Amino acid sequence: MKPAKVLSSPLALLALFLAGCAASVFSQTSPAQTSPGQVPQEPQLQTRDAAQPASTAASFDQVVDRAIEREHFFMAQMKQLHPLVETYLQNLKEDKDLGAPVPVSDVYFLGRLDMSEGTDDRAFISPTTAGLGKRMLSKLSSVYSMKFLPLGFAQMTVLDQDFQRKYYDFTFVRREFLGELRCIVLDVAPKKDAGKGRFLGRIWIEDQDYNIVRFNGTYYPHPRASYYLHFDSWRQNLRPGVWLPSLIYSEESDLKYRIGQTLHYKAQTRLWGYNLKDLRRNSEFTEITVDAPQSVQDQSQKAQDATPIEAQRAWERQAEINVIDRLQQIGLIAPEGEIDKVLQTVVNNMMVTNNLDIQPEIRCRVLMTTPLESFTIGHTIVVSRGMIDVLPDEAALAMILTHELAHIVLGHHLNTKLAFNDRMFFPDERTFERMDFARDRGEEEAADKKAIELLNNSPYKDKLGNAGLFLKAVQARAPALKNLIRAHLGDSLLNGDATKMSSLMTASPQFDPKKADQVAALPLGGRIKVEPWDDQLELIKTKPVAITSAAEKMPFEVTPFFPFLTRLGSTAPGKTAPAPEKTAAAPAPSGQ
Repeated sequence: MKPAKVLSSPLALLALFLAGCAASVFSQTSPAQTSPGQVPQEPQLQTRDAAQPASTAASFDQVVDRAIEREHFFMAQMKQLHPLVETYLQNLKEDKDLGAPVPVSDVYFLGRLDMSEGTDDRAFISPTTAGLGKRMLSKLSSVYSMKFLPLGFAQMTVLDQDFQRKYYDFTFVRREFLGELRCIVLDVAPKKDAGKGRFLGRIWIEDQDYNIVRFNGTYYPHPRASYYLHFDSWRQNLRPGVWLPSLIYSEESDLKYRIGQTLHYKAQTRLWGYNLKDLRRNSEFTEITVDAPQSVQDQSQKAQDATPIEAQRAWERQAEINVIDRLQQIGLIAPEGEIDKVLQTVVNNMMVTNNLDIQPEIRCRVLMTTPLESFTIGHTIVVSRGMIDVLPDEAALAMILTHELAHIVLGHHLNTKLAFNDRMFFPDERTFERMDFARDRGEEEAADKKAIELLNNSPYKDKLGNAGLFLKAVQARAPALKNLIRAHLGDSLLNGDATKMSSLMTASPQFDPKKADQVAALPLGGRIKVEPWDDQLELIKTKPVAITSAAEKMPFEVTPFFPFLTRLGSTAPGKTAPAPEKTAAAPAPSGQ
């Protein structure tokens, strides 16, 4: 697997994925692709007993040797794992009025990483399903175009597939804390004639087991007609003694590649879904407790068959359950958690104030991906993580949820062919081909009208100015951020040239990107934290930061990652990092 790069060769461009198409790396042996009824095996990770810390390195050389040893251990672990990997990238240009770079176009990739035997890539969304044909392929294959390789961003999880001391020079920099972790910071540079594509930059080594938990830099030297990108790669302690990639930020601001053209972009890469076994609920059968026969009771209050209406509802619910289970099993929908309850509370507020009694009950779930979309699957309302991230307040969230609630109130049904479970037997990479929950324009317009009626009878009726302002921000940024606004499973925020709920825009303030105190939308990643091992989501509980200039608003924009790193079993994030001990965990080399 070669390091991350960008190609500009016109021949190579023909083999690349189109901009805006999701790309993936799938293996036939991936846990998400087992045969129907087969129980996938959980990766047998080798973990160190967290209660028995490794001995402290006594010299700089020992620190380096331990870090290299742990990096080889890391590579062995990654060959057993198949996480989802998502990259969202924004190309930028300077805005003279704002005094900061703003997005002018974007690219989106989504797939599953497999390092067991090199790499294998299959498009999660093919050019045809993405609405891009041969004309777009020809246009994108211009001699002077610069195309991004989706695998290149996934490969930023790896420092060097053959990380050996003989290839590198190591220089001690300092000791510093990353969250709760006390780290030894080293600069790493490839030796002369070490070969192409070696890592050049800085690494952070936690001082207990000597795992590399962060590395920041690029690969060097790059081959002719190819370019390696700069990146900041983070790992988290997801199992005892095991640190796995979770977040990667990549940026270039002045990469000159052809006839004075400069590459300027920012990108976020996220990894999750390491443990799909638990998402498949394989442990449920072994956890069932069977009581004595006399305590088993019929759950029905009436021992009778379902009425025709009840049977139809149950059949629709079966289709809904099949879809939700399938999407959760492959890591696209998060397990039920605290954010679902937040969404449910808003929906309940709408139902109570509008005297709605809907059966079966309405549920809320979160789609794990970045593109802004929402949709219904039967009586389940699904909102993407990216959508929740950028919404400015609860009223804006209520607007999105109420639009989907309106579909349910109006009886817009799910296709019940999905009640047959064999409809779920398809490879993961074909999910976006096989599943489509978008509504036609007529149903969308009816839902808009009904949603306005419901909102006007709700606790949010006097707080919808920001919701309308959010829609104005979407409309303003949509031409540049087509891949962020575009939905993959459900409905886009745009209906043609207009937004959903466009009537709310009339009563909202004028949209002014240069006004510092007007926050129409938040940057990506501002609300939700993802647990990469088990896909659990939690709200980021931080105090709002005062904005000092309009450039800091960054609506819908990509920003760097700075996670608060902790060890499993340590105190929760938010604890102040202890002061460094006077006794060094590892002495600096002589002369440093």
